[in-house]
This record gives sequence, C-alpha cells and structure tokens, in this order.
Amino acid sequence: MIEKIWFHNHVLKYVLWPLLWPLSLIFKIISNKRRNAYQSGSKPVYRAPLPVIVVGNITAGGNGKTPVVIWLVETLLKEGFKPGVVSRGYGAKAPSYPLVLNDLTPAEFSGDEPRLIRKRTGVPVAVDPIRANAVKALLEQGVDIIITDDGLQHYALARDIEFAVVDGMRRFGSERLIPLGPLREPISRLNDVDFIINNGGQPGDNEIKMSLAPSEAINLKTGEKSTVCDLKALVAFAGIGHPPRFFKTLESLGADLIDTKGFADHKSFNKDELHSFSRQGKNVIMTEKDAVKCEEFAESNWWYLPVTADIGIDAQHKIMQRINEVMEYYGSSST
Repeated sequence: MIEKIWFHNHVLKYVLWPLLWPLSLIFKIISNKRRNAYQSGSKPVYRAPLPVIVVGNITAGGNGKTPVVIWLVETLLKEGFKPGVVSRGYGAKAPSYPLVLNDLTPAEFSGDEPRLIRKRTGVPVAVDPIRANAVKALLEQGVDIIITDDGLQHYALARDIEFAVVDGMRRFGSERLIPLGPLREPISRLNDVDFIINNGGQPGDNEIKMSLAPSEAINLKTGEKSTVCDLKALVAFAGIGHPPRFFKTLESLGADLIDTKGFADHKSFNKDELHSFSRQGKNVIMTEKDAVKCEEFAESNWWYLPVTADIGIDAQHKIMQRINEVMEYYGSSST
C-alpha cells in the first residue's frame, strides 16, 4: 500500500496526509540536522587513505544500485585497479563485525547484496553497520579503491565521488520525504553528486542512461544455462525493491509465466513457502539477488536471471576520467 501512496497518487495519500505530513516534516528536520552536524565537524567523519566512491540513492527501495556497483568493480578491474566493496549488510546478522566475506559466507551473515557482489566479482567485500570499520578491514586486503554499496546518507564516512541511482520509470513519486513520500533527502541533493544514473528511463539533464541487460537463466543446482523462453510453465518470485520490474523483464524475454509473487526487499525466505509456490509450475525463476539466499535449499528446476548494467561508452569515459583524477590526487598526496 505504501507503494501506491508514494508512486501512484492513491486516495489514501490524502486521507493520511494530516498524519504523514507532520512526520515527514520531522524527518526533514532530523535529516538536515544530522547532515549539518557531519559537515560542520561537530560529529566525527572518517576519511580513508584511499579513494572512496559511494553508490546510493535519495529514495527508499531498490533503484539498481547493486548492478552499478558490480559494473564499477568490473570496469575498475579491467583498468588494472584493485577495488574492494563495503556494505552495511542490511537485513543480516554476522557473528562479529567487521565481516570480510569469503566464498562460503552465507547471506544470513552478510546480507544478500554483499554476497551477490562477492560471488559475481570475486573482489574483497566487507560488511559492518559502521562503514568506517568495514573500510579499515579492507585496507588489509590490498585494495587501492573502495566502493560503498548504498551509503549516500552515511555521512560519517567521507567520500570522493558520489553516484546517485534514479529509477527512470518511477522517478521520485510524490516528491515528498519519508513517510509521506519515498525521498530520503530532497531532490536538490542531486545537485551535489558527481553522477546521476538513470536506470531504465529517459534521462534528464545531467543524467547518465543505464539499462539492465539480462543474460541467460542459470540453474541454481547445476549451473546449466537456458534462454528464458525455453523454460516452460514458469513461476517467478522476487524479493527486491520493485518486483514488478523483474516480472516485466521476464515478459519482455518471452517467458511462459503462469504465476508471480513479490516479496519485500531483502526478504528472509521461508523455504517451505517457496517450495509450495514452486509446485505451481514446471520451473521456478528468481533474481540473482534472491538466488544467493536460496542456494542451500534450491531444487533442480530453480533458475535465476543475472542482469548487467549497460552504460554508454561516452559516460564510461567521463566516469573513468573522474576516477583517475581522484586516484592521481591520492597518489600525489602520499608522496
């Protein structure tokens, strides 16, 4: 229902306005006060001895941040850099922090997105609710540049480059702050970031166009690959910020969809519920982010669909130019 209030101008928005508007105002005051405290120096800010890139957004929910992080990591690897990734590890609980992931770290310890990034890229990934501690853990891993998955509003960590990812279709909904709307910060915050990535829509001024390109589906048990249209009688589920986006992607690929089910972002799945849902079709398909939480109890007819961020070559050059500038600054500062 909150999605309808935020993005679809539902009548409940007006019914609940007397309650939500004061709460939104309080949120704005607290948010501004907190940011000002870090910017003024009254609250401590940790600055790493390496460049830090933040990939985040100004709206609640999933906008495509993690594919951008993966794209950045893969691009930096090709350019000869040694990137590492830090995350808060939302929705998970590690035995201790900071947690540096290895190939066997379960998503319940790290969170689904850090587990996905580690599995997809192989680079060092560290998780800690205090991101500065995660950064310090990565300093021992031989990295030369750090990317934070989310954290645009985590002002306790200094950053050199900011990316804001925007849902190109839904944009900013009602353009109101939480809880009246989806905004974590005012739209004017985008004036301060280095790059605005428009995911799946028509880019506005100073926005970089990005699309998510799906590849072949991959079987969770065997690693076998298949085109989506060859998987008959599909049932699909997604525990991401906006599940309908995933289902529309499947439809665009000619999927033989017979049922879909959306879950909350970062959902901790009940395996019995998923097994029951899977019996409604011949094959099951999910997002790659969901797959890292289902590996242990997946069945032989369970598949996931990887997607890759597609960013134009001109934008890539601009991004790498800015990163190289920052790298040169740190190199000159250390000599």
